[in-house]
Amino acid sequence: MIVILFLLVYKGFMQISPESIGYIAAVLTTSSFLPQAILTIKTKDTESLSLGMYSAFTLGVLLWLIYGVYLDDKAIIFANAITLVLSASILSVKIFNTIFKNE
Repeated sequence: MIVILFLLVYKGFMQISPESIGYIAAVLTTSSFLPQAILTIKTKDTESLSLGMYSAFTLGVLLWLIYGVYLDDKAIIFANAITLVLSASILSVKIFNTIFKNE
């Protein structure tokens, strides 16, 4: 699918603005976190999740959000604001489980 999209854009058959590409990327990457967030919140099972990874990832997403605000880039802001809520939710459950359930 990505190769086809690239060829269409490269060959000029389909003109896609950079902003549209940004929004498509935002929807795809952000929506990829939804199943994990729903599963984690529903089951509260975080044993297989890395506290270090989710901590670093959540901080990175926060920094991307700040960067998007500085640039006034709505696609970056949109994607990272939603991803921050999802990853922070997962991280919160992981921290709770680590402290109170000795994971």
